[in-house]
Amino acid sequence: MTAEIAATVALARCEYLNRFSAHPSRLERAYLTPQHRGANELVEGWLRELGMQTWTDSAGNQWGRIEGAEPGLPALVLGSHLDTVPDGGSYDGMLGVAVALAVVEGLRDRIHELPFALEIVGFSDHEGTRFATPMLGSSAVAGLWDDDWWDLRDQQGATVLEAFRQWGLDPRRIGEAARQPQDLVGFLEAHVESGTVLEAAGKSLGVVTSTASVRRYVVNLVGEARHGGGTAHRDRKDALVGASLAIAEIDRLATNSEGTATVGQINVLPGGVNVIVGRADFSVEVRHRSDKQLEELWAQISAAVTSIAAERGLRAAWGQVHDAPAVDLSGWLQDCLSEALVTTGEDEPLRLAATSAHDASALAAITDVAMLLIRSVDGIGHHPAEDVRAGDVASAIATMTEVVWAVAR
Repeated sequence: MTAEIAATVALARCEYLNRFSAHPSRLERAYLTPQHRGANELVEGWLRELGMQTWTDSAGNQWGRIEGAEPGLPALVLGSHLDTVPDGGSYDGMLGVAVALAVVEGLRDRIHELPFALEIVGFSDHEGTRFATPMLGSSAVAGLWDDDWWDLRDQQGATVLEAFRQWGLDPRRIGEAARQPQDLVGFLEAHVESGTVLEAAGKSLGVVTSTASVRRYVVNLVGEARHGGGTAHRDRKDALVGASLAIAEIDRLATNSEGTATVGQINVLPGGVNVIVGRADFSVEVRHRSDKQLEELWAQISAAVTSIAAERGLRAAWGQVHDAPAVDLSGWLQDCLSEALVTTGEDEPLRLAATSAHDASALAAITDVAMLLIRSVDGIGHHPAEDVRAGDVASAIATMTEVVWAVAR
């Protein structure tokens, strides 16, 4: 099968996965839902067609394995995640799994020559859509599961613990998802770029040098709910006005810092059209190239929130709900990717820092990791318009196939 045909199959597989969505008119596939199960079962079928041993681990991640030159060798793992953001696109995560399937399919007749086994993983929860804490699946594999996560709740009030049991997983066995460093050669993740660096450089593919530092917070502003017609503006303690001012300042500070800060959720109480908002809760996701730069940006943001709250007569508080430190990816695996890019026709491989934390950053706790970014059309990500070019996907499959041999060498 040529890389071009393999790319067509990979893109079709991403489209097949779109059938597993919580909504008929938009794509949303969250952790420990019927849609998660459906995606796992579809991928498991594809893995079995390749002659791979399959299993779902105790965190809900889907795996496949095919032995190398002899049984029981450490594994080189390929893959990405199968969950999506609300109203997401077809390729963020899923394309990495589809590319991994294409690589194993192309190598199937020569895998017996490899000095390692090949595994494919479809991580169960990267985006954190359901429980607002990302990378639960890959964190479990890396042995980083936090028991505080059992008490996280979704918007319907169900906890992670309850969701595990309802899905058929035994919470007492979560530790069994953890892989041991001696059992792994490394982890290679192909992922669509959520940005325009590759497009601006005229490159189909890029080698990731590091993942971003990412933190998520929930900010609470508490004022006083009163009659909207009977309370003069000078007497109001409007939490939503305070939140609006804070969000505008967060945007300004992030712009000046060259990092990013995104407010993607806001909830207000009591929620009446003629009632002053007494409480506003909003999320803030902060990203930067380094942990130090992120810390500096958050210090500015928290000081601004405190100041605005004081000026408006509000009480301010916040809590951190996620922390993914920046991770430098493996130098030797980066070199293998660059070598593979040259072999497949790229004269000057582009190395770039990722703007996101990826499952690779979690796996870095237990093994060497590297990432290949695939150019997206117009840099659109986490949106239904997310798109890739078939030629870029073909190049990614050829490169990821060649990198397996580079790792073997």
